[in-house]
Amino acid sequence: LQWETLARQFVEYEQVVPFLIAEEQKRRLLDFLPLFLKAWEQSAGITVFPNIQLLASEVAKLLTKEIKKNLNGKPAEEARLALEQLLQQKREVEDGHVLLKSVYLLSQTDLRTLGNIIGSGLPAALMQCLYLFFTFPLKKSSDDGETSEDDPQTRDMLVQIMHNIYKEEQGVEELLAADKLQSLIIATASLWDQCSPAWKVPTGRVLRTISKAQTKNSIVYLQAVDCIKIAIQNLFKLADTLPAHDMCEAVSIILCFVKDSYPISSALLTEFETNDGYQLLLKLLLRQVWGCEGLQENEDPYLEEILDMLTCLTTCGKTELKVSGNIAHPQLPHFDFEPTESSGMTVKNLQAFQVLQSVFQRSNDVHLCRRILAAIGTIWAWDAVNFFLLEWTLQPINQFTDIIHLKPHTVQVQFFKLVESVVLDMSYIPHEILKKIQYLVKENIVPFCTLTALQCLLNMTKKDLLFTDIFRDSGLLGLLLALLRKQAKILRKSAGTQVIGLEEGTEKELNAVMLKMVAALTVGSVRNTVVLKDYGMVPYIKIFLDDECYRSATLSILEQLSVINYEEYMSIVIGALCSSTQGELQLKLDLLKSLLRILDSPKSHSAFRTCSGFNGLLSLLSDMEGALQDPPSGLWATVGNNCILELVFYTLQGITAALHLDPVNSNFFQKNGLFEKMAEDLGTLGCFWTQGEQQIHPGLEKTRTFAEFLDAAFCSSEPFPRWLKNCIWILNFLDHMVKGTLHLESYFKEIQTEVEETSTNDWEEPQAQEEHPSYRSFSCRSEMRDTAIVHPGAVCVIVRLLPKLYKEGHSQLSQEIQCAVADHVLSLVKSEKSRQVMCSSGLLSTILMSCHDALRDESHPLHLPLTRVFEKLASQAIEPDVLR
Repeated sequence: LQWETLARQFVEYEQVVPFLIAEEQKRRLLDFLPLFLKAWEQSAGITVFPNIQLLASEVAKLLTKEIKKNLNGKPAEEARLALEQLLQQKREVEDGHVLLKSVYLLSQTDLRTLGNIIGSGLPAALMQCLYLFFTFPLKKSSDDGETSEDDPQTRDMLVQIMHNIYKEEQGVEELLAADKLQSLIIATASLWDQCSPAWKVPTGRVLRTISKAQTKNSIVYLQAVDCIKIAIQNLFKLADTLPAHDMCEAVSIILCFVKDSYPISSALLTEFETNDGYQLLLKLLLRQVWGCEGLQENEDPYLEEILDMLTCLTTCGKTELKVSGNIAHPQLPHFDFEPTESSGMTVKNLQAFQVLQSVFQRSNDVHLCRRILAAIGTIWAWDAVNFFLLEWTLQPINQFTDIIHLKPHTVQVQFFKLVESVVLDMSYIPHEILKKIQYLVKENIVPFCTLTALQCLLNMTKKDLLFTDIFRDSGLLGLLLALLRKQAKILRKSAGTQVIGLEEGTEKELNAVMLKMVAALTVGSVRNTVVLKDYGMVPYIKIFLDDECYRSATLSILEQLSVINYEEYMSIVIGALCSSTQGELQLKLDLLKSLLRILDSPKSHSAFRTCSGFNGLLSLLSDMEGALQDPPSGLWATVGNNCILELVFYTLQGITAALHLDPVNSNFFQKNGLFEKMAEDLGTLGCFWTQGEQQIHPGLEKTRTFAEFLDAAFCSSEPFPRWLKNCIWILNFLDHMVKGTLHLESYFKEIQTEVEETSTNDWEEPQAQEEHPSYRSFSCRSEMRDTAIVHPGAVCVIVRLLPKLYKEGHSQLSQEIQCAVADHVLSLVKSEKSRQVMCSSGLLSTILMSCHDALRDESHPLHLPLTRVFEKLASQAIEPDVLR
């Protein structure tokens, strides 16, 4: 209803306008507009006004007329003050402000309404206003010492109207008639230090809007008045005095007009280039070394804008650069370089790129250098051919490599990532650049740079085996071996003492990366492994085993050595195991895991045996005497229970792997009584009973199976004493060893986080255990597999440990687990095949002797289950005398 009333009033206004004098027309319209604005506010901007285009035209014409009246015949400063007073809201008569607010709202409706506003002559009038507001800051009033400049609402409305008008080509075309555009552009380039501070950002925003809407006519107009030329000349005059941030702000406006005009015409770019525009940019960017040093990323948006525009200008040019196709070989198999049709984003403007290149070469500002490297990465991403166009003309990366050690660390890291992307993303090997990087490694002027460069080469090497040949032939492998030999000698001389500078920080990291690089160069390359051996490096490489920082790469190198000489590998690893101290638990674990990887190959088994591998591993168990006693004592008190079990696990895994499908090793292990030795060593770990006679209970309240004990111990909330859990763990390992599957398990990798222990809480009785899925699947799999006996000696170990499954104060539980294990042994010999294996092993005498007491005493809880075991074995009648 309100809008209908307004529409009728405006129709009446239209009907009487021809008969009214100008002043009366103005008064009628100004009386109408407050009602219109009130309706607008109450309807949340939703208008139902049929004559809105005509209203917009009338209001815009009146505002234009009022602006011109306030400007007419007045000096610039007086005109500027008059405009400020006209448009202010804080006046008794607010006619100008009402007109401004009405145009502001109407300019946001639709394109037809906006077109009527543009056709009113307002674009040129507003440009005159903006020129005065920007170039003539108001002086302070003598009365109160304040200016009227702090009216952001009026300023924002004025700027938004100009933005709405000038983003249309029609608005820019209308603007040219005022001949004020070039004046304002030149003013920004010459008066930036004298202009109104409050109007800097708004003026920049308006000019950027005009720049994006440039037309052919506007470009011709700017070229005709030498706008870009004069602006550059004026900026050169300010370049040494204007603060760097302000200089960036002023230059970015000029550069916008150059970049945005290029798709229409190259005229402004040509004018920019012929008037030393690139030299101005170079001078400006080099000032950032002292002007904006320490800037955080994106802190100076105008510097970012200049760099972005300069990056875009590299693709602006008439002539396509040619790629020579001079590819150095060898290259990766999947590299395919055939220049295709231009994507439109190839580099055509080397002058623009030279600015980026020169700034990087001459600046040490972190932010600036990193932004330039990011710009180069962007240019490559636009079209991969740009890498070749630039490297075969200006050679930026090639030249940067010569000076990269002089740059800040973060710049070095980013640079080598960029080089790395050439190989990883483009599948191209830049041989000349790699030679220079190798020279950096050799000279080692700045250790951090050497480290970063070597890490870059390492990442490349991992991509393809071709690099193992390239870096051997280039001499890099020999260089690294020589450096490692030198470092190994230092480590050997300083054994047991602290070497300041070497064992800390970058130098230590450098040693680690050198070892990783040598490991990468030997993986899959027998030839490189032979080179390493021929250099006499094996004694030096093994020196690095003692330091956990170097160990992984060192073991990798030694594992490659095993490919050509299993005996040498076994001698080193088993020797290191035997010489390791009781506290070097992690060293033992790492060596055992490496050993397991090599024992995957049946060819290694003979070397393992001849190098005393079995005795070496059993000596690890001997050294762990008392490790699992409750509570722990001595050194073992500081070691987690889980870590000790892990060491037992991997030791038994190594033995099982060496016996797997190897009759010679199996016979050797049995004939030399090593199963008996294993049983003795396991029995001294501290969780098995070793202190005399056991108390025998006549009857058992519970009778659970071994599998049920496993689940109860680890997969339920039932509290179990620590000693019993440890015994069950070890018996479970032995059970898998009996079946020949222990070396295939990765059990401790699965439960590492589940059994997280600390030295203070390791030995407390747990109140509850969360169900552990990996353990359940492990135990269930053991039940489902074929129970054929593969290693009968392991059965002997289980039976020998059977009487030791005991703890004072837990006699009932002890007898129950003993019976469960005995029944489990009985289940193992149920099949005829398993009984044949057991009887033919020659181990029956040993087993019988270990069960002597239980077999003679009918009241012993183990008497019945063990008797059943031997009755089963007797059915084979292979060793009747022994059984009798």
